[in-house]
Amino acid sequence: MAPAFSAQVPALRRGALRVRWVTAALFSSGILAGNKPILVRDFVRSALYDPNHGYFSKRAGPVGVLDASIRFNQLEGRSAYIQHLDKLYKKHDIAWFTPVELFKPWYAYTIAASILRTANLSVPLKIYEIGGGSGTCAKCILDYMMLNAPPKVYNDMKYISVEISSSLAEKQLETVGEVQSHLSKFTVEHRDAINRPGWGRTDPHPCWVLMLEVLDNLPHDLVYSPDQVSPWMEVWIEKVKGSSQASEVYKPLQDPLISRCVDIIGMNEDKASVSEKLTFAAKGVLSKVFPKPRRAWLPTGCLKLMDTLHQALPSMSLIASDFSYLPDVSIPGDRAPLVSSKKDGKTSDHRNYFDAQGDADIFFPTDFRLLEQIDHNCAGFSKEQKNPGAFKPVKKRRTIILDTAAFMEEFGMPLKTRTKDGYNPLLDDFKNTKFYLSVPTHNVPTHSRRN
Repeated sequence: MAPAFSAQVPALRRGALRVRWVTAALFSSGILAGNKPILVRDFVRSALYDPNHGYFSKRAGPVGVLDASIRFNQLEGRSAYIQHLDKLYKKHDIAWFTPVELFKPWYAYTIAASILRTANLSVPLKIYEIGGGSGTCAKCILDYMMLNAPPKVYNDMKYISVEISSSLAEKQLETVGEVQSHLSKFTVEHRDAINRPGWGRTDPHPCWVLMLEVLDNLPHDLVYSPDQVSPWMEVWIEKVKGSSQASEVYKPLQDPLISRCVDIIGMNEDKASVSEKLTFAAKGVLSKVFPKPRRAWLPTGCLKLMDTLHQALPSMSLIASDFSYLPDVSIPGDRAPLVSSKKDGKTSDHRNYFDAQGDADIFFPTDFRLLEQIDHNCAGFSKEQKNPGAFKPVKKRRTIILDTAAFMEEFGMPLKTRTKDGYNPLLDDFKNTKFYLSVPTHNVPTHSRRN
């Protein structure tokens, strides 16, 4: 059903602006409960992960599992691959196959090879995977280590999956258990990786953290401004009195996580440079003639997760992969998500994020430069930079952003996913995905040079 829009003019109410959008019966669907307003990130989290009504809880298997690896060298080319993929989707009747599944074992083997090439093997190898799906990545990485790493590395290693979905946690144990020797090295912790208490005491030892297509499903917040120069306001979702419908409400920035994210991105005009202030003044003149509302989605879930990881695992090395942009997004705002549902084998994209009522996926593009800024901020770099003093700030992380093709060519075996005519779906069809690698800077000097 298309979202219903009201023609209300925004009006001041208790220091907030009521939005003009009103939508479906979110409260009766179970996604929202109670009468208190909630932030957009809480709505996104509930729509995706609520144990009773969330998308990943309601669906038996939104993530597909292939019975066998695709033999790319037996396919003629792109047309044959698309036909084969279409048959697989119809056979399994699932929402999607992840790259680690479509290109198993080679995708995960590439990640394992990158770890093996750069890890300090004098200490036991410890890998955390957040949101491990069906367990295919874990099994393939353990396979690779068993076949290619020194025996002591495989025998002493630990692989911990942190999984919020109970059904997927069970599936991971089943998948990894196909190789009996893997089970002594593999554990699943059914919990939310964002919550700091679940990690226990800070572990100062080196480890690896994998996040494959995790960032796109993390909760985001939304901020709004009625024109080009007015201050940003945070968006809340509120039940319409006497109705099961919900509406957006705008309030001045007050949430610490939203405010911090706004500062990291540099959206706060109060801290603008001289040239930025001149631009801002020009926009002020324009906004009086042609006012244009602004909306921006903020990766506050990512910020909170990175905070947690840096606190719990300060010596971690991180590998993340995700979508750098999404095509055909109709929801307004910078970094806006794609809201998609599948019924009777047909995929439908929605124009309103309110349409996600437990039966639709909500996934966001990842701004990898912003991810890098968040990573450095959570590691303490920005705090050092703002402190008064004569010492030059020192980054605590070394980071690199690579296109998926570049990552695969550097660490993997791209010939394994190439068809007869040279077409390679992993290199050619995933141009809107990237890898982010972040490792601790070990040679941080105790005394930096003066500026």
